[in-house]
Amino acid sequence: MIPTIVCGVAGRMGSRLVDLIRSSSKLSLLAGVEAPGSFAIGTHIGDAPVVDDLAKVLDRGQVVIDFSHHEATVHHVQLARDHKKPIVIGTTGLDEKEIKEIHAASQAIPVCFSPNMSVGVNALFKLIAEAARILGKDYDVEVVEAHHRLKKDAPSGTAMKIAEVLTAALNRNLKKDLRFHREGMVGERRPEEIGIQSVRGGDIVGDHTVLFAGPGERLEITHRATNRDNFARGALLAAEWIVGKKPGLYDMQDVLGLK
Repeated sequence: MIPTIVCGVAGRMGSRLVDLIRSSSKLSLLAGVEAPGSFAIGTHIGDAPVVDDLAKVLDRGQVVIDFSHHEATVHHVQLARDHKKPIVIGTTGLDEKEIKEIHAASQAIPVCFSPNMSVGVNALFKLIAEAARILGKDYDVEVVEAHHRLKKDAPSGTAMKIAEVLTAALNRNLKKDLRFHREGMVGERRPEEIGIQSVRGGDIVGDHTVLFAGPGERLEITHRATNRDNFARGALLAAEWIVGKKPGLYDMQDVLGLK
């Protein structure tokens, strides 16, 4: 069994990770980590304590899974680097500086960093890249994502990964060609645009649609998550896979053998 530490253990994703780890034949829960002041600090999940600092338990763990706050994630990555422990990161909302810290840490330890751990979403990434290459520049591309009303960041990390996949496949510019907002007399749509629109409401777990609109037809590829277990299962696959890997920056495409 692989002793596993879950950061953000009391959150929505953390609680699902715990339940699935407890029924896993390959992973065991060593400890959970929560922000100082959390109601969960000092409690136990089975025999696993919940602590306020990853450093307190890291030496005894074999892999870290992080679904915490973006600022905490950077600290956890730095600790994992210092202790030579592999880490799986599913946290979203990271800024460019924080992402650079993750990239830097991956030079010393194996890091699996993916905005979406779902197997289905990673199949979506593969499919939209192929569709973009087949359809080419004559089809306008739009991305629509929908999430629950409590989600703090927009667009979602998955939508931005979709944008990266599309811009690479279509030879577009990620910073120049994305269009996040339209209002008023905005003029005709530029052929190079990739529109990204965000919907927030209710308890939507996560919907992502890529629309290819061409002359006389359109193609839509959609992934809908109905619960968080698909993300959690993917994260556990990544945790099993990354133990023993060489230092480097990996994602779910690597874990699933899709590259």
